[in-house]
Amino acid sequence: MRSSLLLLSLLLAVATVNVRADQVVLKNGDKLTGTIVKADGKELVIKTEFAGEVTIQYPAVQEIKSEQQLHIEAKDGQKAVGAVSTADGKVEVATKSGPVEVPRENITIIRNDAEQMAYEKAMHPGLLEGWDGGVNLGFGLTRGNSATKNLGVAFKAVRTGHRDKLSIYQNTVYATNDAPDATPSQTADLKQGGVRYDRDLTKKLFAFGITDFMSDGLQGLNIRALFGGGLGYHAIKSETTTLDLLGGANYTHENYTEGPPGATTSLIRNFASLQIGDEFMHKIRKSTVITQSFYFFPDMSNTGEYRTNFNIGTVTKLNKWLGWQNAFGDIYVTNPPAGKEKNDLFFTTGLNIAFTH
Repeated sequence: MRSSLLLLSLLLAVATVNVRADQVVLKNGDKLTGTIVKADGKELVIKTEFAGEVTIQYPAVQEIKSEQQLHIEAKDGQKAVGAVSTADGKVEVATKSGPVEVPRENITIIRNDAEQMAYEKAMHPGLLEGWDGGVNLGFGLTRGNSATKNLGVAFKAVRTGHRDKLSIYQNTVYATNDAPDATPSQTADLKQGGVRYDRDLTKKLFAFGITDFMSDGLQGLNIRALFGGGLGYHAIKSETTTLDLLGGANYTHENYTEGPPGATTSLIRNFASLQIGDEFMHKIRKSTVITQSFYFFPDMSNTGEYRTNFNIGTVTKLNKWLGWQNAFGDIYVTNPPAGKEKNDLFFTTGLNIAFTH
């Protein structure tokens, strides 16, 4: 008797689960049961018991039925929350205030409670939330016939909101030749860092503000401080490729030390300049990302004088948190102090440690 009651209870539990499971019927007659996670008008994701998450082309969906609370958004801005069923080409949402009908082809967003909570949190993250980034590390050491050491460290963190983005970055290249007769003994000493904030004005147009600081020991540059901003245009914006075009203006303060090492004579410049450039990112398959940026800063006070920054790099993932990075940069100044080179080139390679918070 007890065995029969236990079997009956199990059968009722299974039947209840099956009844409560969401169901998606495709136009070819196939059916999937599970838990609807989300849809964006192009694809629908349903989590099944044995196959895990399954992605379906949304135009192939004929019917949707769910007893869980789904969040629906339509093209005209209409929103509804409740259990969902489909009939006669329309989706009926059983809201608390009564049933609401939405044409199936007009639906742009479907989210379950968990996805909706994650979406709302992403729209308004806390200051310490939503950060993605990485630290690049490279170190070299030689001893014996040569005695050198070099260090390359780069850090970048990006916090992306629904309509804005905050970026923090830093880059250091340091190298010495430790041989007794080496001249100069210090062969690289470049530091750069800054903060940038972007805010979308429309889907394509955005405004940005930036502050950037740099020093270069071998060029005699004690500090270059830049404060500026302008407008940008999302020429390409997809999950795999982005291309932003930027234009604006900035104020620059430069402090150089002129003469040989140990000199105390300073060359100070303060000037306004334009800022024109591009930023490009492309994901090669799932493991490699290539980035490129170019900035042109023509001096508005001294015609013919300008500065350019060019950077290109790759990061190849080895696992979720570790990767291999390569970075090349070229900083060109038309009017450095007398006796100093106009170009500073650098290349670093090493490990990339990624993080998400």
